[in-house]
Amino acid sequence: METKGFTQDGTVDLRGRPVLASRTGKWNACAFLVGYEAFERMAFYGIASNLVNYLTTQLHEDTVSSVRNVNSWSGSVWITPILGAYIADTYLGRFWTFTVSSLIYVMGMIMLTTAVSLKSLKPTCTNGICNKASTSQVAFFYISLYTIALGAGGTKPNISTFGADQFDDFNPHEKELKVSFFNWWMFSSFLGALFATLGLVYIQENLGWGLGYGVPTVGLLVSLVVFYLGTPIYRHKVRKTKSPARDLIQVPVTAFKNRKLQLPQNPCQLHEHEPQYYINSGKRQVHYTPIFRFLDKAAVKDGNSGRPPCTVTQVEGTKLVLGMMLIWLVTLVPSTIWAQINTLFVKQGTTMDRSLGSSFQIPAASLGSFVTLSMLISVPMYDRYFVPFMRRKTGNPRGITLLQRLGIGFVIQVIAIAIAYAVEVRRMHAIRVHQITGPKQIVPMNIFWLLPQYVLLGIADVFNAIGLLEFFYDQSPEDMQSLGTTFFTSGIGIGNFLNSFLVTMVDKLTDRGEHKSWIGDNLNDSHLDYYYGFLLVISTLNLGAFIWASSKYVYKRETKEVNEGCIEMESKALEISPLGLQV
Repeated sequence: METKGFTQDGTVDLRGRPVLASRTGKWNACAFLVGYEAFERMAFYGIASNLVNYLTTQLHEDTVSSVRNVNSWSGSVWITPILGAYIADTYLGRFWTFTVSSLIYVMGMIMLTTAVSLKSLKPTCTNGICNKASTSQVAFFYISLYTIALGAGGTKPNISTFGADQFDDFNPHEKELKVSFFNWWMFSSFLGALFATLGLVYIQENLGWGLGYGVPTVGLLVSLVVFYLGTPIYRHKVRKTKSPARDLIQVPVTAFKNRKLQLPQNPCQLHEHEPQYYINSGKRQVHYTPIFRFLDKAAVKDGNSGRPPCTVTQVEGTKLVLGMMLIWLVTLVPSTIWAQINTLFVKQGTTMDRSLGSSFQIPAASLGSFVTLSMLISVPMYDRYFVPFMRRKTGNPRGITLLQRLGIGFVIQVIAIAIAYAVEVRRMHAIRVHQITGPKQIVPMNIFWLLPQYVLLGIADVFNAIGLLEFFYDQSPEDMQSLGTTFFTSGIGIGNFLNSFLVTMVDKLTDRGEHKSWIGDNLNDSHLDYYYGFLLVISTLNLGAFIWASSKYVYKRETKEVNEGCIEMESKALEISPLGLQV
Protein backbone atom coordinates (compact mmCIF):
# COMPACT_ATOMS: atom_id res chain seq x y z
CA MET A 1 0.00 0.00 0.00
CA GLU A 2 2.70 2.45 1.00
CA THR A 3 4.78 1.95 -2.18
CA LYS A 4 1.78 2.79 -4.32
CA GLY A 5 1.21 6.04 -2.48
CA PHE A 6 -2.00 4.97 -0.79
CA THR A 7 -2.79 5.75 2.83
CA GLN A 8 -1.45 3.12 5.22
CA ASP A 9 -4.45 3.05 7.58
CA GLY A 10 -6.80 1.59 4.96
CA THR A 11 -8.98 4.69 4.49
CA VAL A 12 -11.07 4.89 1.31
CA ASP A 13 -13.09 7.40 -0.69
CA LEU A 14 -16.90 7.65 -0.66
CA ARG A 15 -17.13 4.77 -3.15
CA GLY A 16 -14.93 2.49 -1.06
CA ARG A 17 -11.78 2.78 -3.21
CA PRO A 18 -8.29 3.21 -1.64
CA VAL A 19 -7.16 6.84 -1.62
CA LEU A 20 -3.81 8.43 -2.43
CA ALA A 21 -2.15 10.00 0.59
CA SER A 22 -0.84 12.96 -1.41
CA ARG A 23 -4.23 14.00 -2.82
CA THR A 24 -6.58 13.46 0.10
CA GLY A 25 -7.03 14.18 3.78
CA LYS A 26 -4.78 16.22 6.09
CA TRP A 27 -5.49 19.93 6.61
CA ASN A 28 -6.57 20.37 2.98
CA ALA A 29 -9.65 18.25 3.74
CA CYS A 30 -10.14 19.68 7.21
CA ALA A 31 -10.37 23.19 5.75
CA PHE A 32 -13.82 22.24 4.42
CA LEU A 33 -14.88 20.96 7.83
CA VAL A 34 -13.86 23.79 10.14
CA GLY A 35 -16.27 26.22 8.48
CA TYR A 36 -19.21 24.07 9.46
CA GLU A 37 -17.92 23.74 13.01
CA ALA A 38 -17.60 27.52 13.35
CA PHE A 39 -21.14 28.18 12.09
CA GLU A 40 -22.64 25.31 14.11
CA ARG A 41 -21.03 26.67 17.28
CA MET A 42 -22.27 30.13 16.37
CA ALA A 43 -25.80 28.75 16.06
CA PHE A 44 -25.62 26.77 19.31
CA TYR A 45 -24.15 29.55 21.43
CA GLY A 46 -26.39 32.09 19.73
CA ILE A 47 -29.25 30.14 21.31
CA ALA A 48 -27.70 28.82 24.54
CA SER A 49 -25.95 31.97 25.75
CA ASN A 50 -29.12 34.07 25.78
CA LEU A 51 -31.88 31.46 26.02
CA VAL A 52 -32.42 32.07 29.73
CA ASN A 53 -33.19 35.72 28.94
CA TYR A 54 -35.60 34.81 26.14
CA LEU A 55 -37.48 32.43 28.41
CA THR A 56 -37.82 34.99 31.21
CA THR A 57 -38.45 38.13 29.14
CA GLN A 58 -40.37 36.75 26.14
CA LEU A 59 -42.08 33.58 27.40
CA HIS A 60 -42.25 34.97 30.98
CA GLU A 61 -40.95 31.91 32.80
CA ASP A 62 -39.62 32.21 36.38
CA THR A 63 -35.87 32.02 37.11
CA VAL A 64 -35.71 28.44 38.37
CA SER A 65 -37.91 27.14 35.53
CA SER A 66 -35.89 28.97 32.89
CA VAL A 67 -32.57 27.71 34.31
CA ARG A 68 -33.97 24.18 34.46
CA ASN A 69 -35.28 24.36 30.87
CA VAL A 70 -32.01 25.77 29.52
CA ASN A 71 -30.06 23.00 31.26
CA SER A 72 -32.50 20.33 30.03
CA TRP A 73 -32.18 21.47 26.43
CA SER A 74 -28.39 21.90 26.60
CA GLY A 75 -28.16 18.50 28.25
CA SER A 76 -30.18 16.95 25.44
CA VAL A 77 -27.93 18.56 22.82
CA TRP A 78 -24.94 16.86 24.45
CA ILE A 79 -26.66 13.52 25.24
CA THR A 80 -28.21 12.72 21.84
CA PRO A 81 -24.74 12.17 20.30
CA ILE A 82 -24.77 8.75 21.97
CA LEU A 83 -27.48 7.70 19.49
CA GLY A 84 -25.79 9.46 16.56
CA ALA A 85 -22.43 7.84 17.29
CA TYR A 86 -23.98 4.38 17.61
CA ILE A 87 -25.73 4.76 14.24
CA ALA A 88 -22.48 5.96 12.65
CA ASP A 89 -20.29 3.19 14.09
CA THR A 90 -22.80 0.41 13.47
CA TYR A 91 -24.81 1.31 10.34
CA LEU A 92 -24.28 4.45 8.25
CA GLY A 93 -20.73 5.59 8.89
CA ARG A 94 -19.72 9.10 9.96
CA PHE A 95 -20.24 10.89 6.65
CA TRP A 96 -23.81 9.76 5.98
CA THR A 97 -24.90 10.05 9.62
CA PHE A 98 -23.61 13.62 9.61
CA THR A 99 -25.35 14.33 6.30
CA VAL A 100 -28.82 13.29 7.51
CA SER A 101 -28.41 14.89 10.94
CA SER A 102 -27.20 18.22 9.59
CA LEU A 103 -30.41 18.56 7.58
CA ILE A 104 -32.46 17.91 10.74
CA TYR A 105 -30.35 20.53 12.57
CA VAL A 106 -31.01 23.15 9.88
CA MET A 107 -34.74 22.34 9.89
CA GLY A 108 -34.79 22.96 13.66
CA MET A 109 -33.03 26.30 13.19
CA ILE A 110 -35.57 27.37 10.57
CA MET A 111 -38.43 26.39 12.90
CA LEU A 112 -36.88 28.28 15.81
CA THR A 113 -36.33 31.41 13.71
CA THR A 114 -40.01 31.19 12.71
CA ALA A 115 -41.08 30.74 16.35
CA VAL A 116 -39.38 33.95 17.49
CA SER A 117 -40.33 35.97 14.40
CA LEU A 118 -44.07 35.49 13.87
CA LYS A 119 -46.37 37.39 16.23
CA SER A 120 -48.85 34.54 16.27
CA LEU A 121 -46.18 32.29 17.83
CA LYS A 122 -45.24 34.73 20.62
CA PRO A 123 -47.23 35.96 23.67
CA THR A 124 -48.72 39.45 23.27
CA CYS A 125 -48.34 42.46 25.56
CA THR A 126 -50.83 45.29 26.13
CA ASN A 127 -49.92 48.47 28.04
CA GLY A 128 -46.90 46.76 29.55
CA ILE A 129 -48.91 43.74 30.73
CA CYS A 130 -47.87 40.54 28.98
CA ASN A 131 -49.96 37.44 28.55
CA LYS A 132 -48.52 34.06 29.29
CA ALA A 133 -47.48 32.04 26.27
CA SER A 134 -50.22 29.71 25.06
CA THR A 135 -49.75 25.95 25.07
CA SER A 136 -49.37 25.86 21.30
CA GLN A 137 -46.77 28.69 21.35
CA VAL A 138 -44.71 26.96 24.03
CA ALA A 139 -45.05 23.60 22.25
CA PHE A 140 -43.84 24.93 18.88
CA PHE A 141 -40.90 26.74 20.52
CA TYR A 142 -39.71 23.66 22.41
CA ILE A 143 -40.31 21.32 19.46
CA SER A 144 -37.99 23.60 17.48
CA LEU A 145 -35.36 23.50 20.22
CA TYR A 146 -35.45 19.73 20.55
CA THR A 147 -35.36 19.23 16.77
CA ILE A 148 -32.02 21.04 16.93
CA ALA A 149 -30.97 18.73 19.78
CA LEU A 150 -31.86 15.69 17.65
CA GLY A 151 -29.85 17.00 14.71
CA ALA A 152 -26.90 17.77 16.97
CA GLY A 153 -26.96 14.13 18.04
CA GLY A 154 -25.69 13.04 14.65
CA THR A 155 -23.40 15.97 13.87
CA LYS A 156 -21.44 16.51 17.10
CA PRO A 157 -19.84 13.07 17.54
CA ASN A 158 -19.12 12.58 13.85
CA ILE A 159 -17.80 15.84 12.44
CA SER A 160 -14.79 16.11 14.78
CA THR A 161 -14.08 12.37 14.52
CA PHE A 162 -14.40 12.57 10.74
CA GLY A 163 -11.86 15.40 10.83
CA ALA A 164 -9.42 13.30 12.87
CA ASP A 165 -9.85 10.49 10.34
CA GLN A 166 -8.18 12.71 7.72
CA PHE A 167 -4.79 12.02 9.34
CA ASP A 168 -3.02 8.67 8.91
CA ASP A 169 -1.76 7.30 12.24
CA PHE A 170 0.72 5.07 10.38
CA ASN A 171 2.38 8.05 8.70
CA PRO A 172 4.79 9.78 11.17
CA HIS A 173 4.34 13.20 9.57
CA GLU A 174 0.54 13.02 9.55
CA LYS A 175 0.50 11.64 13.09
CA GLU A 176 2.46 14.70 14.20
CA LEU A 177 -0.04 16.96 12.41
CA LYS A 178 -2.87 15.19 14.20
CA VAL A 179 -1.45 16.20 17.60
CA SER A 180 -2.45 19.80 16.79
CA PHE A 181 -5.73 18.92 15.10
CA PHE A 182 -7.99 19.00 18.14
CA ASN A 183 -6.45 22.29 19.34
CA TRP A 184 -7.17 24.06 16.07
CA TRP A 185 -10.49 22.31 15.62
CA MET A 186 -11.67 23.78 18.90
CA PHE A 187 -10.14 27.11 17.87
CA SER A 188 -12.61 27.29 14.96
CA SER A 189 -15.37 26.34 17.39
CA PHE A 190 -14.34 29.21 19.68
CA LEU A 191 -14.51 31.67 16.75
CA GLY A 192 -18.15 30.74 16.18
CA ALA A 193 -18.91 31.06 19.87
CA LEU A 194 -17.21 34.47 20.00
CA PHE A 195 -19.35 35.88 17.20
CA ALA A 196 -22.45 34.48 18.92
CA THR A 197 -21.74 36.03 22.33
CA LEU A 198 -20.56 39.36 20.91
CA GLY A 199 -22.71 39.84 17.81
CA LEU A 200 -25.78 37.62 17.94
CA VAL A 201 -26.63 38.40 21.57
CA TYR A 202 -26.57 42.14 20.78
CA ILE A 203 -28.68 41.61 17.64
CA GLN A 204 -31.24 39.56 19.60
CA GLU A 205 -31.71 42.15 22.33
CA ASN A 206 -31.55 45.28 20.16
CA LEU A 207 -32.55 44.39 16.59
CA GLY A 208 -34.85 41.43 17.10
CA TRP A 209 -34.77 37.76 18.01
CA GLY A 210 -35.77 36.70 14.50
CA LEU A 211 -32.71 38.33 12.95
CA GLY A 212 -30.55 37.02 15.80
CA TYR A 213 -31.54 33.44 14.97
CA GLY A 214 -31.84 33.95 11.21
CA VAL A 215 -28.17 34.91 10.72
CA PRO A 216 -26.72 31.62 12.05
CA THR A 217 -29.38 29.66 10.15
CA VAL A 218 -28.19 31.12 6.85
CA GLY A 219 -24.56 30.64 7.90
CA LEU A 220 -25.22 26.99 8.69
CA LEU A 221 -26.71 26.42 5.24
CA VAL A 222 -23.71 28.04 3.54
CA SER A 223 -21.25 26.00 5.62
CA LEU A 224 -22.98 22.76 4.59
CA VAL A 225 -22.54 23.67 0.92
CA VAL A 226 -18.83 24.28 1.58
CA PHE A 227 -18.58 20.96 3.44
CA TYR A 228 -19.92 18.98 0.49
CA LEU A 229 -17.55 20.72 -1.92
CA GLY A 230 -14.72 18.90 -0.17
CA THR A 231 -16.22 15.43 -0.72
CA PRO A 232 -13.67 14.31 -3.40
CA ILE A 233 -10.71 14.67 -1.02
CA TYR A 234 -12.21 13.22 2.16
CA ARG A 235 -10.91 9.99 3.65
CA HIS A 236 -13.37 7.50 5.15
CA LYS A 237 -12.56 4.86 7.74
CA VAL A 238 -13.71 1.36 6.82
CA ARG A 239 -15.91 -0.32 9.43
CA LYS A 240 -14.13 -3.57 10.29
CA THR A 241 -16.79 -4.83 12.71
CA LYS A 242 -20.53 -5.00 12.05
CA SER A 243 -21.50 -4.30 15.67
CA PRO A 244 -18.50 -2.75 17.44
CA ALA A 245 -20.36 -2.32 20.73
CA ARG A 246 -21.15 -6.05 20.91
CA ASP A 247 -17.89 -6.79 22.76
CA LEU A 248 -19.06 -4.59 25.63
CA ILE A 249 -21.74 -7.22 26.33
CA GLN A 250 -19.99 -10.37 25.12
CA VAL A 251 -16.82 -9.94 27.19
CA PRO A 252 -18.48 -9.48 30.62
CA VAL A 253 -20.97 -12.29 29.91
CA THR A 254 -18.19 -14.71 28.90
CA ALA A 255 -16.06 -13.67 31.89
CA PHE A 256 -19.00 -14.37 34.21
CA LYS A 257 -19.53 -17.82 32.71
CA ASN A 258 -15.83 -18.56 33.18
CA ARG A 259 -15.67 -17.03 36.67
CA LYS A 260 -14.64 -20.34 38.33
CA LEU A 261 -11.70 -20.95 35.99
CA GLN A 262 -8.12 -20.18 36.97
CA LEU A 263 -6.27 -17.49 35.04
CA PRO A 264 -2.94 -18.56 33.53
CA GLN A 265 0.13 -17.03 35.15
CA ASN A 266 1.44 -15.81 31.80
CA PRO A 267 -0.94 -13.46 29.90
CA CYS A 268 0.53 -14.80 26.62
CA GLN A 269 -1.43 -18.00 27.32
CA LEU A 270 -4.76 -16.18 26.97
CA HIS A 271 -6.60 -16.55 23.67
CA GLU A 272 -5.48 -14.23 20.89
CA HIS A 273 -5.38 -14.33 17.10
CA GLU A 274 -2.09 -14.81 15.31
CA PRO A 275 -0.40 -11.55 14.25
CA GLN A 276 -1.03 -12.43 10.60
CA TYR A 277 -4.79 -12.18 11.26
CA TYR A 278 -4.44 -8.51 12.18
CA ILE A 279 -2.17 -7.86 9.22
CA ASN A 280 -4.71 -9.41 6.83
CA SER A 281 -7.80 -7.82 8.40
CA GLY A 282 -6.31 -4.36 8.92
CA LYS A 283 -7.45 -4.37 12.55
CA ARG A 284 -5.19 -3.31 15.39
CA GLN A 285 -4.07 -5.63 18.14
CA VAL A 286 -4.24 -4.17 21.66
CA HIS A 287 -1.67 -4.93 24.35
CA TYR A 288 -2.61 -6.77 27.53
CA THR A 289 -2.97 -4.62 30.68
CA PRO A 290 -3.20 -5.87 34.28
CA ILE A 291 -6.33 -3.87 35.20
CA PHE A 292 -9.90 -5.17 35.57
CA ARG A 293 -8.42 -8.69 35.70
CA PHE A 294 -11.83 -10.27 36.26
CA LEU A 295 -12.50 -9.65 32.55
CA ASP A 296 -9.43 -11.69 31.55
CA LYS A 297 -11.42 -14.87 32.18
CA ALA A 298 -13.32 -14.13 28.97
CA ALA A 299 -10.09 -14.98 27.10
CA VAL A 300 -9.34 -18.22 28.97
CA LYS A 301 -9.01 -21.08 26.52
CA ASP A 302 -11.36 -24.08 26.91
CA GLY A 303 -13.82 -22.05 28.98
CA ASN A 304 -17.39 -22.83 30.02
CA SER A 305 -19.17 -20.41 27.74
CA GLY A 306 -19.93 -22.99 25.06
CA ARG A 307 -18.44 -20.77 22.37
CA PRO A 308 -14.91 -19.71 21.32
CA PRO A 309 -13.25 -17.50 23.94
CA CYS A 310 -12.88 -13.77 23.42
CA THR A 311 -9.51 -12.49 22.27
CA VAL A 312 -7.22 -10.40 24.44
CA THR A 313 -7.86 -7.50 22.04
CA GLN A 314 -11.62 -7.79 22.62
CA VAL A 315 -11.10 -7.91 26.38
CA GLU A 316 -8.77 -4.92 26.31
CA GLY A 317 -11.32 -2.93 24.30
CA THR A 318 -13.86 -3.51 27.07
CA LYS A 319 -11.26 -2.56 29.67
CA LEU A 320 -10.64 0.69 27.80
CA VAL A 321 -14.32 1.58 27.93
CA LEU A 322 -14.51 0.82 31.67
CA GLY A 323 -11.42 2.94 32.29
CA MET A 324 -12.88 5.81 30.29
CA MET A 325 -16.13 5.52 32.26
CA LEU A 326 -14.15 6.04 35.47
CA ILE A 327 -12.61 9.23 34.06
CA TRP A 328 -16.00 10.26 32.63
CA LEU A 329 -17.63 10.15 36.07
CA VAL A 330 -15.21 12.73 37.46
CA THR A 331 -15.89 15.11 34.55
CA LEU A 332 -19.56 15.57 35.50
CA VAL A 333 -19.02 18.16 38.25
CA PRO A 334 -16.72 20.30 36.03
CA SER A 335 -19.46 20.20 33.36
CA THR A 336 -21.92 21.40 36.01
CA ILE A 337 -19.63 24.37 36.74
CA TRP A 338 -19.48 25.13 33.02
CA ALA A 339 -23.30 25.19 32.88
CA GLN A 340 -23.30 28.34 35.06
CA ILE A 341 -21.93 30.43 32.18
CA ASN A 342 -25.21 30.39 30.25
CA THR A 343 -27.54 30.41 33.26
CA LEU A 344 -26.80 31.90 36.68
CA PHE A 345 -23.82 33.97 35.54
CA VAL A 346 -26.11 35.67 33.01
CA LYS A 347 -28.90 36.30 35.54
CA GLN A 348 -26.31 37.58 38.00
CA GLY A 349 -25.00 39.99 35.39
CA THR A 350 -28.47 41.44 34.71
CA THR A 351 -28.58 42.78 38.29
CA MET A 352 -25.30 44.71 37.93
CA ASP A 353 -24.29 48.02 36.35
CA ARG A 354 -23.93 47.22 32.64
CA SER A 355 -23.53 50.74 31.29
CA LEU A 356 -20.62 51.47 28.99
CA GLY A 357 -20.57 55.18 28.33
CA SER A 358 -23.67 57.32 28.59
CA SER A 359 -26.09 55.27 26.51
CA PHE A 360 -24.75 51.79 25.72
CA GLN A 361 -25.81 48.81 27.85
CA ILE A 362 -23.72 45.65 27.69
CA PRO A 363 -25.96 42.58 27.25
CA ALA A 364 -25.30 40.34 30.25
CA ALA A 365 -24.90 37.30 28.02
CA SER A 366 -22.18 39.06 26.01
CA LEU A 367 -19.77 38.69 28.88
CA GLY A 368 -19.53 35.06 27.77
CA SER A 369 -17.46 36.36 24.87
CA PHE A 370 -14.55 36.71 27.29
CA VAL A 371 -14.66 32.95 27.82
CA THR A 372 -14.19 32.57 24.09
CA LEU A 373 -11.57 35.33 23.81
CA SER A 374 -9.46 33.74 26.51
CA MET A 375 -9.74 30.43 24.63
CA LEU A 376 -8.74 32.02 21.33
CA ILE A 377 -5.66 33.55 22.93
CA SER A 378 -4.78 30.45 24.95
CA VAL A 379 -5.04 27.83 22.17
CA PRO A 380 -2.22 29.23 19.96
CA MET A 381 -0.07 29.84 23.05
CA TYR A 382 -0.68 26.28 24.23
CA ASP A 383 -0.01 24.74 20.82
CA ARG A 384 2.94 26.89 19.73
CA TYR A 385 4.76 27.53 23.01
CA PHE A 386 3.58 25.33 25.89
CA VAL A 387 3.59 22.01 23.98
CA PRO A 388 7.08 22.41 22.39
CA PHE A 389 8.52 23.57 25.75
CA MET A 390 7.04 20.63 27.66
CA ARG A 391 7.93 18.23 24.84
CA ARG A 392 11.61 19.07 25.39
CA LYS A 393 11.19 18.52 29.12
CA THR A 394 9.16 15.30 29.08
CA GLY A 395 9.80 13.70 25.69
CA ASN A 396 6.03 13.28 25.29
CA PRO A 397 4.79 14.30 21.79
CA ARG A 398 1.85 16.07 23.46
CA GLY A 399 4.08 17.85 25.96
CA ILE A 400 2.09 16.51 28.89
CA THR A 401 -0.17 13.48 29.15
CA LEU A 402 -3.86 13.75 28.35
CA LEU A 403 -4.86 13.27 31.98
CA GLN A 404 -2.32 15.81 33.23
CA ARG A 405 -3.90 18.28 30.82
CA LEU A 406 -7.33 17.58 32.32
CA GLY A 407 -5.99 17.91 35.86
CA ILE A 408 -4.57 21.37 35.18
CA GLY A 409 -7.89 22.45 33.71
CA PHE A 410 -9.84 21.19 36.72
CA VAL A 411 -7.54 23.07 39.12
CA ILE A 412 -8.07 26.32 37.19
CA GLN A 413 -11.80 25.70 37.26
CA VAL A 414 -11.82 25.33 41.06
CA ILE A 415 -10.01 28.68 41.29
CA ALA A 416 -12.62 30.22 38.94
CA ILE A 417 -15.60 29.11 41.05
CA ALA A 418 -13.80 30.33 44.19
CA ILE A 419 -13.52 33.77 42.59
CA ALA A 420 -17.18 33.61 41.51
CA TYR A 421 -18.10 32.94 45.14
CA ALA A 422 -15.98 35.87 46.37
CA VAL A 423 -17.49 38.27 43.79
CA GLU A 424 -21.03 37.23 44.74
CA VAL A 425 -20.21 37.81 48.43
CA ARG A 426 -19.13 41.33 47.48
CA ARG A 427 -22.32 41.85 45.44
CA MET A 428 -24.43 40.77 48.41
CA HIS A 429 -22.48 43.21 50.59
CA ALA A 430 -23.23 46.05 48.15
CA ILE A 431 -26.92 45.09 48.25
CA ARG A 432 -27.00 45.32 52.05
CA VAL A 433 -25.09 48.61 52.14
CA HIS A 434 -27.39 50.28 49.61
CA GLN A 435 -30.53 48.56 50.97
CA ILE A 436 -31.52 47.13 47.59
CA THR A 437 -34.56 44.86 47.63
CA GLY A 438 -36.36 45.16 44.27
CA PRO A 439 -35.73 42.52 41.56
CA LYS A 440 -35.12 45.18 38.91
CA GLN A 441 -32.96 47.48 41.01
CA ILE A 442 -29.40 47.71 39.71
CA VAL A 443 -26.61 46.93 42.15
CA PRO A 444 -23.97 49.72 42.00
CA MET A 445 -21.25 47.28 41.05
CA ASN A 446 -19.80 47.07 37.55
CA ILE A 447 -20.52 43.90 35.59
CA PHE A 448 -16.82 43.57 34.80
CA TRP A 449 -16.34 42.26 38.33
CA LEU A 450 -17.52 38.99 36.77
CA LEU A 451 -14.74 39.09 34.18
CA PRO A 452 -12.10 37.00 36.07
CA GLN A 453 -14.42 34.00 36.47
CA TYR A 454 -15.30 34.07 32.76
CA VAL A 455 -11.64 34.36 31.68
CA LEU A 456 -10.45 31.60 33.99
CA LEU A 457 -13.20 29.23 32.84
CA GLY A 458 -12.13 29.93 29.25
CA ILE A 459 -8.50 29.09 30.03
CA ALA A 460 -9.61 25.99 31.94
CA ASP A 461 -11.62 24.88 28.91
CA VAL A 462 -8.52 24.93 26.71
CA PHE A 463 -7.21 22.17 28.96
CA ASN A 464 -10.57 20.50 29.72
CA ALA A 465 -12.69 20.57 26.58
CA ILE A 466 -9.91 19.96 24.06
CA GLY A 467 -8.22 17.48 26.39
CA LEU A 468 -11.41 15.50 26.92
CA LEU A 469 -12.26 15.40 23.21
CA GLU A 470 -8.77 14.17 22.35
CA PHE A 471 -8.66 11.75 25.30
CA PHE A 472 -11.90 9.97 24.47
CA TYR A 473 -11.10 9.79 20.74
CA ASP A 474 -7.55 8.57 21.33
CA GLN A 475 -8.40 5.99 24.00
CA SER A 476 -11.49 4.48 22.39
CA PRO A 477 -11.33 1.02 20.79
CA GLU A 478 -10.61 1.35 17.07
CA ASP A 479 -14.15 0.57 15.88
CA MET A 480 -15.87 2.74 18.49
CA GLN A 481 -14.22 6.12 18.09
CA SER A 482 -17.45 7.96 17.27
CA LEU A 483 -19.14 6.27 20.21
CA GLY A 484 -16.08 7.00 22.33
CA THR A 485 -16.28 10.69 21.50
CA THR A 486 -19.75 10.72 23.04
CA PHE A 487 -18.11 10.27 26.42
CA PHE A 488 -17.09 13.90 25.91
CA THR A 489 -20.49 15.14 24.77
CA SER A 490 -22.54 13.07 27.22
CA GLY A 491 -20.43 14.30 30.13
CA ILE A 492 -21.39 17.87 29.26
CA GLY A 493 -25.02 16.79 28.84
CA ILE A 494 -25.20 15.02 32.19
CA GLY A 495 -23.46 18.03 33.75
CA ASN A 496 -26.28 20.24 32.49
CA PHE A 497 -28.92 17.84 33.81
CA LEU A 498 -27.05 17.66 37.11
CA ASN A 499 -27.04 21.44 37.36
CA SER A 500 -30.78 21.50 36.63
CA PHE A 501 -31.31 18.92 39.39
CA LEU A 502 -29.13 20.83 41.86
CA VAL A 503 -30.85 24.16 41.15
CA THR A 504 -34.29 22.57 41.59
CA MET A 505 -33.38 20.72 44.79
CA VAL A 506 -31.56 23.69 46.33
CA ASP A 507 -34.54 25.92 45.56
CA LYS A 508 -36.97 23.48 47.19
CA LEU A 509 -34.80 22.75 50.24
CA THR A 510 -33.92 26.38 50.99
CA ASP A 511 -37.33 27.94 50.27
CA ARG A 512 -39.01 26.83 53.48
CA GLY A 513 -40.91 28.85 56.05
CA GLU A 514 -39.20 32.17 56.72
CA HIS A 515 -36.06 31.10 54.84
CA LYS A 516 -35.70 32.48 51.34
CA SER A 517 -34.54 30.42 48.39
CA TRP A 518 -30.87 30.68 47.52
CA ILE A 519 -31.92 31.00 43.86
CA GLY A 520 -35.13 33.01 43.81
CA ASP A 521 -36.67 35.12 41.05
CA ASN A 522 -35.27 38.15 42.86
CA LEU A 523 -31.51 37.57 42.95
CA ASN A 524 -31.15 40.77 44.99
CA ASP A 525 -33.02 39.07 47.80
CA SER A 526 -31.55 35.58 47.49
CA HIS A 527 -28.32 33.85 48.48
CA LEU A 528 -26.55 32.93 45.26
CA ASP A 529 -23.30 33.14 47.23
CA TYR A 530 -24.33 30.08 49.24
CA TYR A 531 -24.96 28.14 46.04
CA TYR A 532 -21.56 29.11 44.62
CA GLY A 533 -19.97 28.08 47.93
CA PHE A 534 -21.69 24.71 47.60
CA LEU A 535 -20.31 24.33 44.05
CA LEU A 536 -16.83 25.21 45.32
CA VAL A 537 -16.96 22.42 47.92
CA ILE A 538 -18.10 19.71 45.50
CA SER A 539 -15.56 20.90 42.87
CA THR A 540 -12.72 20.55 45.36
CA LEU A 541 -13.87 17.08 46.40
CA ASN A 542 -14.23 16.09 42.73
CA LEU A 543 -10.64 17.23 42.04
CA GLY A 544 -9.46 14.73 44.64
CA ALA A 545 -11.59 12.03 43.02
CA PHE A 546 -10.06 12.86 39.61
CA ILE A 547 -6.51 12.49 40.93
CA TRP A 548 -7.42 9.09 42.37
CA ALA A 549 -9.13 7.93 39.14
CA SER A 550 -6.18 9.12 37.06
CA SER A 551 -3.74 7.11 39.18
CA LYS A 552 -5.69 3.96 38.30
CA TYR A 553 -5.98 4.59 34.56
CA VAL A 554 -3.77 2.72 32.08
CA TYR A 555 -3.44 4.16 28.57
CA LYS A 556 -4.20 2.15 25.46
CA ARG A 557 -1.20 0.35 23.99
CA GLU A 558 -1.49 -0.95 20.44
CA THR A 559 0.92 -3.57 19.08
CA LYS A 560 3.30 -3.12 16.22
CA GLU A 561 5.50 -6.18 16.02
CA VAL A 562 6.13 -9.53 17.66
CA ASN A 563 9.27 -10.40 19.57
CA GLU A 564 9.89 -14.00 20.72
CA GLY A 565 6.21 -14.86 20.86
CA CYS A 566 5.12 -11.91 23.01
CA ILE A 567 3.96 -8.45 22.08
CA GLU A 568 6.37 -5.55 21.70
CA MET A 569 4.75 -2.13 21.93
CA GLU A 570 4.98 0.72 19.46
CA SER A 571 5.24 3.26 22.27
CA LYS A 572 7.76 3.27 25.08
CA ALA A 573 7.31 1.43 28.35
CA LEU A 574 4.93 2.73 30.98
CA GLU A 575 6.24 5.46 33.21
CA ILE A 576 4.46 6.95 36.17
CA SER A 577 4.16 10.71 36.44
CA PRO A 578 3.93 12.65 39.74
CA LEU A 579 0.15 12.46 39.50
CA GLY A 580 0.28 8.77 38.83
CA LEU A 581 -0.60 9.31 35.18
CA GLN A 582 1.08 7.14 32.56
CA VAL A 583 3.15 8.99 30.01
